[in-house]
Amino acid sequence: MYITITRSNNYLGIESYIIGQELVLVKDKDNRYDDESILVKTTTGAKCGYVANSVNSVARGTHSAGYIYNIIKDNQKCLVSFIVEDKVIAEII
Repeated sequence: MYITITRSNNYLGIESYIIGQELVLVKDKDNRYDDESILVKTTTGAKCGYVANSVNSVARGTHSAGYIYNIIKDNQKCLVSFIVEDKVIAEII
């Protein structure tokens, strides 16, 4: 199952990702704007983006935060699989 990571430029920037990099998905239960918000962090705990949750930001062939929210654990690992322009695609493991 694949996801799109967005808002990377608000944190470490897209250039900080590398193919095969392990990241951690964390349900952001305190997010007042999105009840299905999933934060993406490095394995050292640095924020690096969010799982895309809108029609405009979810890359074709990937799932939205709303789709995976109740499927994943509170802290779920993923691997960066593709970096295309301004989108990072990761596989949930």
